[in-house]
Amino acid sequence: MNDIHIQESRDSYIIPAVDFVASTGKCIIKGESFLEETSKFYTELVDWLKDYVKNAKEIEFILQLKYFNTSTSKWILKMLSVLKQFELDGGKVKVLWYYYQDDADMRDDIKDYIYGSNLNIDMVPFSDN
Repeated sequence: MNDIHIQESRDSYIIPAVDFVASTGKCIIKGESFLEETSKFYTELVDWLKDYVKNAKEIEFILQLKYFNTSTSKWILKMLSVLKQFELDGGKVKVLWYYYQDDADMRDDIKDYIYGSNLNIDMVPFSDN
C-alpha cells in the first residue's frame, strides 16, 4: 500500500498538508482546507483509509486544521465514520485534534464531530507562544 504525501498549497485554492503512512498507521491532515473540488481531493483519502483498515490493527489519525469549509466538513465526518467502523470491528483508533486554544468555534466543531461520529477524539489545545 502506498503512502499519501501532499504538500500544503495556496495556489488557486487552499489544500491542507496530508501525510498518510501505511507502515506506521499515522495519518495527518494539517493546515487549511478550502477547495473547489473537495470531493476529488478527499475521495482519495477516504478510499486510502478504507483500504488501510482492511489489514490493520491500529491507526492514529491527527487533525490540525486552522480552517475548513463546509464541503470539507462533510468529508471529515466520512473519514471519522470509516475510523468508527474500524473501531467497531475491533481495531484500535486514536484520534487527536489540535486546535488553537482561543478558537472557541473550532472547539465547538470538534465537539460536534465527537457527537456525530461517536468516536473518542482527544482535543489538544495549543498556542503560537
